[in-house]
Amino acid sequence: MAQDGAPKRRLGRGLDALLGGRPQQAQEAVPVAIAQPVNAAEVSSQPVTLLAVDQIRRNPFQPRSEFDEGSLIELAKSIGLHGVLQPVLVRKTEKGYQLIAGERRWLAAQRAGLKEVPCRVMELADREVSEAAMEENLKRKDLNVLEKAQAFQDYVDRFACTIEELSKRLSMDRSTVSNMLRLLELPEPVRRLLHEEKITGGHAKAILPLEEVDQLAICERIQAESLSVRKTEQAVRTILRGETADTIPIESAKKEKAPAERTSHVDSLEQQLRDTLGLKVQIKLKTSESGQVIIDFSSNADFDRITRLMRKAA
Repeated sequence: MAQDGAPKRRLGRGLDALLGGRPQQAQEAVPVAIAQPVNAAEVSSQPVTLLAVDQIRRNPFQPRSEFDEGSLIELAKSIGLHGVLQPVLVRKTEKGYQLIAGERRWLAAQRAGLKEVPCRVMELADREVSEAAMEENLKRKDLNVLEKAQAFQDYVDRFACTIEELSKRLSMDRSTVSNMLRLLELPEPVRRLLHEEKITGGHAKAILPLEEVDQLAICERIQAESLSVRKTEQAVRTILRGETADTIPIESAKKEKAPAERTSHVDSLEQQLRDTLGLKVQIKLKTSESGQVIIDFSSNADFDRITRLMRKAA
């Protein structure tokens, strides 16, 4: 087991291997970062053990406080049909087992009615578990920007390290980590708007130099006038020169064309894709001639099935 007093290493090739640096069998892929230079073979050499779901406890270092219920339901349906294809990563504790990575799979397995889940048991120190939890969420899933900031702050406080040390261990720029931590300085009303995604992280960083009254005034204009981050930065510079947030003229960003209205035909196509793939599929229209097709997958097996179908169609 790695000790906190051991020489500090960057996550490096351990991350590359464990987060998809080379193809692996679906049952062996483990989406987790280990703060030591291990390779995928070393991790996958750990035997897969079936553990009761009620023996496993949450990762106390998990930065994500909320999981999308719709996404969990979709994953639970997939697990109900195919089982848990990627083992959950855990460590042994005095009270049973504690998650390192794979909390979504663990939660979805419970919703699917499974009593046991496949696990790999690892020996990791608290610091490594904390880094693994951050790495899994930061690099693999969209995490609320405030949850990222709080996770960084908790790590710095818990392990008495500097921002420089944290940035190196996560292979991130120091300025990125520092700017993220500064978001915790925002007043509660602004943090609430950020959490509710009424303003973006870019907007929040732009208004940091302002007094609270000006921050709130600019936030109102961001929502009412659809101000871009660049326009917000221009407004902040003007306010810092002495003008007030509610009176300065700001040229709003050009309004995008309204999305094309959904039709029953689009709904029918979306359902056909869901039935064909057996996965959650969304068709999002931007205009009458553009948009996105979003396919959610929760395992390597799902991804391989999608790519096989696409190659076959091509």
